[in-house]
Amino acid sequence: MMIENLKKRFKDIYKHDAKYIFCAPGRSEISGNHTDHQHGLVLATSINLKTYAAINLNDTNTISVSSNGYDSFSIDLNDLEIKENEKGTSASLVRGLCYKFKTLDNDIKGFDAYIDSNILKGGGLSSSASFEILFAYIINYLFLDNKYPKKDLAIFSQFAENIYFDKPSGLMDQMACAMGGIIFIDFKDIKNPEYEEINYHFKDSGYDLIIIDSGAGHENLTDLYASIPNDLKKISNYFNKDYLREVDEKEFYDNISKLRNEFDDGMILRAMHIFEENKRVLKQKQALINNDFETFLDYVKESGNSSYKYLNNVLIKDSSKQYLALSLALAESLLDNKGVTRVHGGGFAGSIQVFIKKEYTNEFVSKMNKLLNNDACHIIDVDEDGVKLLEVIYD
Repeated sequence: MMIENLKKRFKDIYKHDAKYIFCAPGRSEISGNHTDHQHGLVLATSINLKTYAAINLNDTNTISVSSNGYDSFSIDLNDLEIKENEKGTSASLVRGLCYKFKTLDNDIKGFDAYIDSNILKGGGLSSSASFEILFAYIINYLFLDNKYPKKDLAIFSQFAENIYFDKPSGLMDQMACAMGGIIFIDFKDIKNPEYEEINYHFKDSGYDLIIIDSGAGHENLTDLYASIPNDLKKISNYFNKDYLREVDEKEFYDNISKLRNEFDDGMILRAMHIFEENKRVLKQKQALINNDFETFLDYVKESGNSSYKYLNNVLIKDSSKQYLALSLALAESLLDNKGVTRVHGGGFAGSIQVFIKKEYTNEFVSKMNKLLNNDACHIIDVDEDGVKLLEVIYD
């Protein structure tokens, strides 16, 4: 139904038929909360909620984009400098991607696009990264004969988000949306991250993966998200390093008392989370390879506790609006020994993650929806393909 509506809306807006349909999945962070921007380790998966695009060339030098529920915009390919008034918008992401491709001596032409998505907005499922990867893939396909691998497209997308959109972020979201399936990523070399496909299927575990929308969006929270890498950078710089991955863990612990004379305890706790979370990722990866899902779940719970207590990305200053903390508390009260829960993604707002035994899923979803709202719970499946061309409508 979405695809047919996509085609119809494209023709209604542009007065000609779309030629191509592309799609890019959202992502779910499985383990590695805020480790990516510290050149650390991550487990993530692409999911079956996606961003879709109907596309056709327009014989101009302008990219025109219309979206369901968002303002339309155009990008003049002769004007790709950063626009201060555009930061934080979808237009900035497309402009940033075009700039990146053009600086690599690639020729890009204009096209028309209509976008729709069933990814939960503001739910920590990387709707922005899905959008970025989608446009990177479209440009790569239409004009460059797919010469750039998906990993490069993820790096280009991160550039657009960091520099043009003006949001500090790691590379996990873009990599997961690009690749498909469950992947392990090592960001030690951020310009050339190593990744490994994990041959495990959650549907065979006896558990469902549920993402629960807390009801709070990410608007006006950029400072909170930026505080995490900023705090960690200060700790790393103390040891003459740029990222915590480069800091010797023993040296860090040996200098705790000195660190406390220089920095807030909360900054030190955040560093402790990163050290432990990287080790947890390796343990969870091995548990999945060993088909030991119960051990994997133990570490999911540990990760959630660490994010809450040490990384401090659950509570916000306004105690009257603790959407994420309340969602976690309600989920824990219903789960008992039936599953585990943790903060999902960047935190502070957005969503939480639940793994629950399949026989209890319906009851749990019904109760959580009543406690939060009727659309809070989303049962997620893994998307195995990543970003791709879905259909060529005509030759």
